[in-house]
Amino acid sequence: MTPVYRLRPMAVADLDSVIELEAALFPGDAWSQAMLHDELTASGRHYLVAVEGGDDARVIGYAGLRAVPPEGDVQTIAVGRPWWGRGVGTALLSELLAEAGRRGVREVFLEVRSDNPRAQDLYKRFGFVELGVRRGYYAGADAIVMRRSAPAAQDAAARAPHDPRADEERAP
Repeated sequence: MTPVYRLRPMAVADLDSVIELEAALFPGDAWSQAMLHDELTASGRHYLVAVEGGDDARVIGYAGLRAVPPEGDVQTIAVGRPWWGRGVGTALLSELLAEAGRRGVREVFLEVRSDNPRAQDLYKRFGFVELGVRRGYYAGADAIVMRRSAPAAQDAAARAPHDPRADEERAP
């Protein structure tokens, strides 16, 4: 079955839609439009949106990478609730990690909410391992710090079958 969404680079014109999703999904931790704009336009960043349909499509998810080789960080991944479990989070993370590899990133780090097991499972499927905990990092939750090393992650991604139910709205 062909996905009814596609991925493309995030543009400044997408920020209103992204902020709308951000506020709906993370009312206590939402990024501001200025923060997202600064991230989108900063050096070493790669941001994507998942859109439903054609050229004037609705943004249904987004993700961002900070790449400073040999390290990088998944800055954000978010998928609108109606799209959970449909492979959007997996597609966004796959593309971020592919871009990290193209940019020479060998280790990717992230923080994920301690009360978000679906996101944690998604990351583990891609070869991320837990490193530690940042207490009180999010409103109402700790952050689990995770890392993915390129060779281990490539092996894990090759072995892991896709389970769309494990996709998460946002991780971190």
